[in-house]
Amino acid sequence: MKNKWAHFFIGSVQVNVQGRGTERFINACLRNGISVWNVRKTGEDTATFFMLLKDVSRLRPIVRQSECKLFFGRRSGFPFVVKKTIANFGFLLGIFLFLAVVFLLSNMVWDVRVQGAKPETEHRILKELKQMGVEKGAFQFLLDPPETIQKKLTDRIDTLTWVGVELRGTTFYFQVVEKKQPKAPEPVSNRHLVAKKKAVITDLFVEEGQPLVSVHDHVEKGQMLVSGIIGKEGKTKFVPAKGKIFGETWYKSTVVLPLEAAFHVFTGKYIEKHYIAINSFSIPVWGFQKVPFAHYEAERQKQPLRFWKWELPIFYERVIYRETEQVKRNYSWDEAFQKAKEIARKELKAKLDEDASIKGEKVLHAAKENGKVRVEIYYEVIENIAIPQPIVQGD
Repeated sequence: MKNKWAHFFIGSVQVNVQGRGTERFINACLRNGISVWNVRKTGEDTATFFMLLKDVSRLRPIVRQSECKLFFGRRSGFPFVVKKTIANFGFLLGIFLFLAVVFLLSNMVWDVRVQGAKPETEHRILKELKQMGVEKGAFQFLLDPPETIQKKLTDRIDTLTWVGVELRGTTFYFQVVEKKQPKAPEPVSNRHLVAKKKAVITDLFVEEGQPLVSVHDHVEKGQMLVSGIIGKEGKTKFVPAKGKIFGETWYKSTVVLPLEAAFHVFTGKYIEKHYIAINSFSIPVWGFQKVPFAHYEAERQKQPLRFWKWELPIFYERVIYRETEQVKRNYSWDEAFQKAKEIARKELKAKLDEDASIKGEKVLHAAKENGKVRVEIYYEVIENIAIPQPIVQGD
């Protein structure tokens, strides 16, 4: 097997010998260190054998001393393959360029179609897509994944309820669902309005129904605020009570904040590396330098490559290495106390409705415990305390 591989890389030729003394000629070759194999006697004065291409030049003095003539037949091996390739270089180059062009064209965007959108919304979508690089002639493997494109569109265009992004071959399809105008409110069944928690009434806005409380009244949870039964005795009717009853309510928040904390932040520095990936094996094609950051986070983006209409098991992979650094934060007592108050207020606002407001706050307890600040705060809040309660038979 080793000899066969050596013969292939060095090259071999078939030699046809004619004349008197063919056996002596072959023996002379062997005495001069010329390797021959597959020796066959084809006639009384003819024979064939194979020899290495590099030994052909050594035959000249042996031929002169013999009465034989040589004719070269079949040639094989790497040197002849190279020679034939060079002779057909134009043809091979044409095939390579054709495949390269088809490959590149298969991985470009040739059309962008938006379906289900109004003309003005479609124009805005195409404008945003152009800013993201999604347009005719763009390479697919340089674009964001469809999921990222979908998120960016819904974040940037507030008139979209949902957008589906699909890449079929060389065409991007965008299926759009726009936000609809709010429908007319559905009929509401007859009901009362009751208090959802204990409060002191501060204001009333009753659209329909009979108010049963007034400003400064103290109410308990579940107490009726607005009755859905109106009219005088004997001439009453049921209505869906509507309105807002604002009351002063109370909340207690507890926040524990460490005086020392460590966390990682991005420095803004990054490098990119590009790979051609086949399953889990990656071949670097750009960005060969070693990652210069001691601490970093890697963001990977993969795009499948295509040839004509087929998706290849080959991916273009882009990896972004972003440098991070550890930041230690140390609070003084006053800083930690103020930060804890900010956190408590922010958490409370997240629980309240939009029309609620914080009237006042009072710190009940603030102490330093085991390297942490513990703060308890009491809040006075003005909010709508009315919730509906269906009218049942017997009210």
